[in-house]
Amino acid sequence: MSAQSVPIPQTRGTTLDISSLPSDASSSSLWDRLSTWASENKAVVYSIAGVAVVITGAGVVYYLNNSRGEAQAEEKRRASKKERRKAKKEKEKEEVEKDAAPTKVEESDSVKKQPTVEAEPAEELPKVDESTVDLLSDQERKEFATKLKIAGNKAYGDKSYNEAIELYGKAILCKPDPIFYSNRAACYNALGEWDKVVDDTTAAIALDSEYVKALNRRANAYEHLEKYSEALLDYTASCIIDSFRNDQSAQSVERLLKKVAEAKAKAILEGKEKKLPSPTFVTNYLQSFRPRPPPAGLEETAELDEGTGKGQLKVGLTAMSTRTGEGFENASASFDKALELGDLGEYEGFAYNMRGTFRYLRGENADALEDLSTSVKLQPSLTQSFIKRASMHLELGNREAAANDFEQAMEQNKEDPDIYYHRAQLHFILGEFAEAAKDYQKSIDLDRDFIFSHIQLGVTQYKMGSIASSMATFRRTIKNFDKVPDVYNYYGELLLDQQKYQEAIEKFDTAVEMEKQTKPLGMNVLPLINKALALFQWKQDFQEAEKLCQKALIIDPECDIAVATMAQLLLQQGKVTEALKYFERAAELSRTEAEIVNALSYAEATRTQLEVQEKYPQLASRLQGMGGGIGGPAMR
Repeated sequence: MSAQSVPIPQTRGTTLDISSLPSDASSSSLWDRLSTWASENKAVVYSIAGVAVVITGAGVVYYLNNSRGEAQAEEKRRASKKERRKAKKEKEKEEVEKDAAPTKVEESDSVKKQPTVEAEPAEELPKVDESTVDLLSDQERKEFATKLKIAGNKAYGDKSYNEAIELYGKAILCKPDPIFYSNRAACYNALGEWDKVVDDTTAAIALDSEYVKALNRRANAYEHLEKYSEALLDYTASCIIDSFRNDQSAQSVERLLKKVAEAKAKAILEGKEKKLPSPTFVTNYLQSFRPRPPPAGLEETAELDEGTGKGQLKVGLTAMSTRTGEGFENASASFDKALELGDLGEYEGFAYNMRGTFRYLRGENADALEDLSTSVKLQPSLTQSFIKRASMHLELGNREAAANDFEQAMEQNKEDPDIYYHRAQLHFILGEFAEAAKDYQKSIDLDRDFIFSHIQLGVTQYKMGSIASSMATFRRTIKNFDKVPDVYNYYGELLLDQQKYQEAIEKFDTAVEMEKQTKPLGMNVLPLINKALALFQWKQDFQEAEKLCQKALIIDPECDIAVATMAQLLLQQGKVTEALKYFERAAELSRTEAEIVNALSYAEATRTQLEVQEKYPQLASRLQGMGGGIGGPAMR
């Protein structure tokens, strides 16, 4: 996808979660390179970040990742959520029973040395309490503890949990063994007494800091108590101890990461100031529509009083053309003021379109939707309002309403190439690549001068597996649009995906130079970030990659993709504290809940590593040892 080509907001999701669809595909592609790499190299991610980063819930939609099959699988998983929850509870109970069942339960060393010991009848069990235990010899304590523990296992197997709790308690009096505490915790787990589970597993871990079963059991209790950060830390430690061989623990890490990130994302959104995203994002969004001259009477040469609504519309259009952060802010304010002043006449529908556009970009979705609906009522011939509203409906999960808006737009003007172009984007996001290709081609047939239709067609062909056709489309596009930097940037991305590093970097360099020449004040920084990733992937050149990201951030300090890329580069070098700051900054810059969750997932993974290093220093050193020989994998 081209960053300039998508009307849907810059959200990211590998699954068909309509609340997380992308509008800036180049930005999405960069997130994907980070996320896909993490997904394919989980052991490395663990060894660097302490945990597996959430990919499935808040990743990205990009032409080299995701498929309709994955989307359908996700829909199926969502459809059976109730069943999965029930199955999960049953499985957890089975695991607990398996842990403490008399024939399968873990045994302490003293028990393992006496495999022939049988559970004695209840009346023959040792009589012991706090007042008598001190009278026993060490050997008697060991023997009594063994007998009591075996009896506790039998009681647990019979689901006599309170009896088992009493027996394990007496065994603990005789000998404070981590297994005894963990087995008693299993009883409390079966009874749903989560605080007591935490108490007993904590005691077990104090005696054996690498007791995986106790860590997992405490993590499960923390999760029931909605202490997600604590649960995440325990599951992470468990994964490290098990060298990431336990898929269930790894999945728990991913689940907890998402829960923690979602909870924090909601809090961030509630207090988040509504403001425009980075100039790169705004430019890319606006350029997803074919350039059209201003409405007659609002041209730059028109003499209009700036104290009137029409005058403010003209001021806003002029400010937009600068493609700078300040220009976009001024444009937004001017469109607001134009409608406040009123007396817009024939331009009223256009004014609502423009105000709705900037409200949408600020994340004021309800107000934006209202403005666009007003626009289509006042001026149905303005098909762009239908298209933008369709994008919003799609983001909100209403695919039917989105499709209806495209139909209404076609009723107004079926020869408008923008309709087919943006409908193709809908098909693309939904994984309907053949339909997307048809609409991109239709858009080209109606207007061959819009470069992004050609770029998107090439990307779609690549996604469909027609590599030769895709490369031919891009070469033809470069020939016909040889002065446009975007085509070199996206062609470079495809080359990079094929590991043609030198050719890819040459294309990124060409795009950068063209950006400097044609848009010195509003340069698109994505080619710089792409080149940084290419250098890292090819040569593991961290220093040069960091310089390029820093340069991108000087040009566009609000670019969340540049911030996130810098965070990943720092993470790869073990600069965890610095990386965390960048991930948190990426969350601050993110525009939608899905974007914030994605950034926070990385941030929480990074924060957890720091907590592991502090709480379990022996695990931190083991973690570094595991990652030491892996080298620098490619973030694709």
